[in-house]
Amino acid sequence: MVMESGSSPGVGSPQCPLDFSFGFNNVNFSDRILKIEIMDDPPESRPDRDGVLTHANGREAAQGNEASPSMDHSVVRERIIYFSSLILAAHSPFFYKLFSNGMRESTQQQVTLSVQASDEASLMDLLNFMYSNTLTRTTPRALLDVLVIADKFQVEACLRYCSQLLLKLPMDYESALLYLNLPPILLMSDSVQPLKDAASEFLAAQFKDIGRFQEEVLNLPLVGIEAVLSSDDLQVATEYDVYDIVLKWARKHYPEMQERREVLKTRLLRLIRFPLMISGYLQEVLTCNDIDPELASRIVLESLFFKAKASHRQRYLAVERVNSTTCHYLVERAYKFRPIQVVEFELPYQQSIVYFDLKKEECLRLFPSGQVHSQPFHLGRQQIYLTGQCIIPGQHYFVHSFGLFLFIDGPRSSAACTVVYELASRTKPSDDFVTWWKGAYTFNGGKKTVGHYNMFGVPWTAFVADGSPFFINDILHLRAELTIKTESDEDHLYGELLSILEDLDG
Repeated sequence: MVMESGSSPGVGSPQCPLDFSFGFNNVNFSDRILKIEIMDDPPESRPDRDGVLTHANGREAAQGNEASPSMDHSVVRERIIYFSSLILAAHSPFFYKLFSNGMRESTQQQVTLSVQASDEASLMDLLNFMYSNTLTRTTPRALLDVLVIADKFQVEACLRYCSQLLLKLPMDYESALLYLNLPPILLMSDSVQPLKDAASEFLAAQFKDIGRFQEEVLNLPLVGIEAVLSSDDLQVATEYDVYDIVLKWARKHYPEMQERREVLKTRLLRLIRFPLMISGYLQEVLTCNDIDPELASRIVLESLFFKAKASHRQRYLAVERVNSTTCHYLVERAYKFRPIQVVEFELPYQQSIVYFDLKKEECLRLFPSGQVHSQPFHLGRQQIYLTGQCIIPGQHYFVHSFGLFLFIDGPRSSAACTVVYELASRTKPSDDFVTWWKGAYTFNGGKKTVGHYNMFGVPWTAFVADGSPFFINDILHLRAELTIKTESDEDHLYGELLSILEDLDG
């Protein structure tokens, strides 16, 4: 059989492991000699600032120094190992290429490898594995060291074996960070990806409630906070909370502005789901000194472009993005306050048009007395939340129903303003927005609630029934329009109020 230069037969697969341990370092079953030069460890092998030993990626180094690499460090000692070139070539494309490339090394009986003293034990474990398909040292630290050496010499079977053993061990905070601190090229390996995923999921679950564990999250190393922020299950009020903690973390760990901007640009900002932030928060992004202005402008423009899309198109884009990347950039997390879209006008009146979408499964979970809140938005001095609620039978109605309310809060003021509002939803068969309720309120500060206990005038069972006209593709599309009327509009407002009363009487 003729083999391509970069491949190897792959002896010792998990389906049919072969044990040749009797022949390891046995001159009777060997055709070559391996001289291992043990070198002084360089200063780079000291622990990094996260307290985790940094392994330089050695695959490229191994490929570029196949026989006897020249190193600046002195040789501490040498080891002689007798081996079979067939067994090593079968397991490792590195050794296969070394023994078959037609260069001088491929014809010599003795092959020389130089390794750092800290890698000696791991290299011996790897050589043993290629004969026996097993490892004798199975502590997490030893397995990690072998994992790195196996990647350096491209022994895929050993990568899988180490990764599977590590996955079976109990996961804790320290081990999760150790796994995530492996060289990036190693973490991209199909064999190691499950280990990376398990470590990321462990940290994300540990710090899911980042508000409760904010101090611990701020003390995480970079790979740790990346794992936490990648999760769809973060328990946060809004995506702005994620943005806020990212800035706090970056300012703490990278006090120099240029370094901070770089780590935000290359590692962290991609984990913030900016399209799910309201426009007021996006304005803060534009003026944030920690973010490069050009990058901030691009982020905000992309977010506004997403918001301009119809909601069904947004969900398509979200699914498309999830299928194409590991970062669920457009997927909603477990927010306490649900994302909304707000369109604001200053002329001819101050006006806010708010779009609030709820999935049918979310509405079903509201029964018998649950609530779901929107993110806050502002109209003049007022901070307002939209709230959908399952209303229990009582004073207002004898059956459960769906209610929609505006919760308003703002500072006290002697100057009152009047707000006219409309509550609407998209409804079948036209799929257009239909106005269900109109009203008005006067606001001079404090707290206020307006809305309706039975938005659609039907019992809860009819509201959520199969074929309900209020759900389009299992989405309830709600809209609230709020307009501030000034004193100069008094006559016009009086006419609007009369019209509202006539509609209610009708």
